[in-house]
Amino acid sequence: MKGVKGAGVLEVVDDFDGDTYRAVYTVKFEGMVFILHAFQKKSKHGISTPKHDIDLIRARLQRAEELFTQSQREKGSDHE
Repeated sequence: MKGVKGAGVLEVVDDFDGDTYRAVYTVKFEGMVFILHAFQKKSKHGISTPKHDIDLIRARLQRAEELFTQSQREKGSDHE
């Protein structure tokens, strides 16, 4: 997905009843899949994703990383 390169972020795009929908997710974290955003694409010009949506995806990706790191720490403390 453009705008969130190299982040292990993937996108599913589907059309329904003349509208386009996108779901963005990451498989960057072992054993977990985080759905970052799902939305209807409203722009009729070009394929670019609006900045607001890109910013939201980036923020949620950062939060997913925090949650993954926390879960890994908790797993490690379970084995001590």
